[in-house]
Amino acid sequence: MDTFESMHAAFIEKHLTSRKGERRARLERGHGFGERLLLQNVWWPVFGHFDHLHPEYEVYDRNRKSYFLDFAYLPPFGQFDLECDGYQSHIKEMDRDKFSYALNRDTFLTALGWRMLHFSFDDIKDRPEICQSLLRLAVGPYLLREKTSLTATRTEKDLLLLAWSLGRAIRPIDVSEAWKVNFRTSRKLLTGLADKGWLQPISKGTTIRYYELNKETLELLL
Repeated sequence: MDTFESMHAAFIEKHLTSRKGERRARLERGHGFGERLLLQNVWWPVFGHFDHLHPEYEVYDRNRKSYFLDFAYLPPFGQFDLECDGYQSHIKEMDRDKFSYALNRDTFLTALGWRMLHFSFDDIKDRPEICQSLLRLAVGPYLLREKTSLTATRTEKDLLLLAWSLGRAIRPIDVSEAWKVNFRTSRKLLTGLADKGWLQPISKGTTIRYYELNKETLELLL
C-alpha cells in the first residue's frame, strides 16, 4: 500500500520537475511544515491521493499582480483554494493594508468561481478531524453532482443536493415546499432514495417521519 510519505515525495518531485524559474523556487521555499501537515492530517485521510492537486499555484489578483495559493484543487467540476493559515503570519503580523488586500483578493477569486477554504494551523495540527469534516462538506456536493451523474437521474441528484443543503434530516414536507409538489409525490421520491441506500428512513411508531442522509454515502463518493 502506498504510504503518505512516499506519495507526498513523488507528488512534490513531479511538480518540481515540471516547473522552472520563480514557480519552481516558490515551491521549494513555500511548501513548508504547515502545508505538508495540511496534506498529511487533512487531505490524505479524506482523499488518499493527490489527483488534481497543485501546490503553490500561481494566480493573479484584480490588478494582475501574481501571488501563490498554498494548494489549488482543480478537478473537472470546480476550482478550490486550500490555505494553511497561521495566527502569527495571517493575523498578528497583518496591518490594515494587508488585511484589506487579503479580503479583496479572496473576494476577487470567489467572483471568478473559486471556492476558498481556509484552515488554521492550530486546527490542522491539534484538531484535524474538524478540517476533514469541513473539507468533505465543501467538496462533497460537487463530487456528488459529478459522480452520481452516471447512476442517478437528474431528479435524484437534485433531491440529494436538497438534502445536503438542509443540514438536517429531510422530510416530505421539505420536498413539497421546495419543489411545489404534493405530499404523495414527495414521499415517493424520498422512498426511492431510501431504496438505493442513500437515505435512512426514521420511523415513529409505524409511520416514517423523516429521512437521514447516510454518512457513508459521502465517504464512498470521496
